[in-house]
Amino acid sequence: MRARYGVPLGITAVGAAGLIYAAGFETRSFRLRRVTVPVLPRGMRPLRVLQVSDIHMVCGQRKKRAWLQSLAGLRPDLVVNTGDNLSDPDAVPEVLDALAPLMEYPGVYVFGSNDYYGPRLRNPARYLIEKAQGRHGLNGNAPAVGVVHNPWEGLRDAFDAAGWSDLSNTRAEMKLEGCEIAFTGLDDPHIKRDRYEQVAGGPDPDADLSLAVVHAPYLRALDPFTADGYPLILAGHTHGGQLCIPFYGALVTNCDLDTDRVKGLSTHHCAGRTSYLHVSAGCGASRYTPVRFACPPEATLLTLAPKD
Repeated sequence: MRARYGVPLGITAVGAAGLIYAAGFETRSFRLRRVTVPVLPRGMRPLRVLQVSDIHMVCGQRKKRAWLQSLAGLRPDLVVNTGDNLSDPDAVPEVLDALAPLMEYPGVYVFGSNDYYGPRLRNPARYLIEKAQGRHGLNGNAPAVGVVHNPWEGLRDAFDAAGWSDLSNTRAEMKLEGCEIAFTGLDDPHIKRDRYEQVAGGPDPDADLSLAVVHAPYLRALDPFTADGYPLILAGHTHGGQLCIPFYGALVTNCDLDTDRVKGLSTHHCAGRTSYLHVSAGCGASRYTPVRFACPPEATLLTLAPKD
């Protein structure tokens, strides 16, 4: 009897321990990623850009709120919010409380699908099936039916009131420490809200730096940004793979980006041009899959430095 049941019980115990770790510890093990990107003109002083993404706030997540509030101590020159702030339609006040200290700094933002719509319970294996079939979001699946509509307008109004610029299929510009920065953003490609034709034309030739911002790093957004000559693209959405295999990495990205670039700084190539791409692994997870494994929640402090 021991030989018959010992191995299955052992596997069950290991699985249970992994689940407890993924849900009870790693989802609250917040980290700060630091990267340097040489994209500024020579002679300019570096700029500190804090990227927050995929907060997926659920009411009562006090540790996450406190950690986000503490990021204001970094004193960034600019905050970039790349979307998916919500995973609970009642959590708008808690998102705004968490981000209130950061909203004292200049900022820009785009929204993700979970800002507009509430999450639904899904079998995690479907992400692997959709990857194998080349289907991601509304790009290959039927439109969602009966979804919960989140009160995203409250987020928009508060961000706008704080002076943050909405980059949903539009452009913006600001001056930071003597540096003229132009922004071009897209609404979320994951739910087909992106309209690149509305912002086409390439970087602002009068700006010292042009940044591209989008929630989900689909190739149809990355390719034109790169072909048009944007030196740096900021995105989120992937959760860094969320459930990763140690010493191997992510299995899925939830879009058509390859898993080698699921998080962190990399490059993207198109039409003979190259852009830096930074994908944030985000600091949250859906309320229905509140686990992370081998992929701690994070924000990123990017130091934009002069070109070599």
